[in-house]
Parts: sequence; C-alpha cells; structure tokens
Amino acid sequence: MRKIVTGIALLSLLALLLPALASSDAPMREFKGKVDKKNKKEMIVDNRQGDKLKFKFIEESEVTGEKDSVKRLRKGDWVIVSWKMMDNPRIAYKINVIPEVADSAEDID
Repeated sequence: MRKIVTGIALLSLLALLLPALASSDAPMREFKGKVDKKNKKEMIVDNRQGDKLKFKFIEESEVTGEKDSVKRLRKGDWVIVSWKMMDNPRIAYKINVIPEVADSAEDID
C-alpha cells in the first residue's frame, strides 16, 4: 500500500514538473515585420502579408540591432521577434531591430 501511495505521489510530482521543463526547451519561432503599435507592455507587429501578432515584453526581453532597449522601439521600426510557440500570450524574448525593408512590389504598366 505504501509503495502505491509513493508511486502516485512521484507521478503527480512529475506531471507538475514536466510542463515547466518542456517550456524551457521549447523551440523559438521568428516573426519579421513592422511595429504597428507599441506601448510599455506590448507591441503589435505587422508582417505586411496580412498577419499581425501581439507580443508582450518581459524584463528579460533582449533588444539587438539598430536599437538597444524596449523603450527605444518605435512605431514603424522593422523587427525580427523570437518567441515560443507554446506561449499564450506571446512573449518577445529577443527583438532584433533591422534596417527598413524595401517594398518589393513593382508597378505594372
């Protein structure tokens, strides 16, 4: 009886710890686009192909490239945001500010 209770307790503990361990190893995704809206807590990035994603900032959000902090990010900046697919809401772990992307559309006569 004691072995059964101990086994159940260990399985319960494992079930609680497994999601936390999995989240730290979750693969990062990238989303490239132009900052559409930004405030102190979050930003919306538009990839100019019909997708807009909202990302929350955390204290550990790392900013590289043309800017060096979340405070310096502005509407209109082009960014590549690294986030984990399992995050809900999405968290911006890394934000790489890149030079403005030229519009590849051409006028047809």
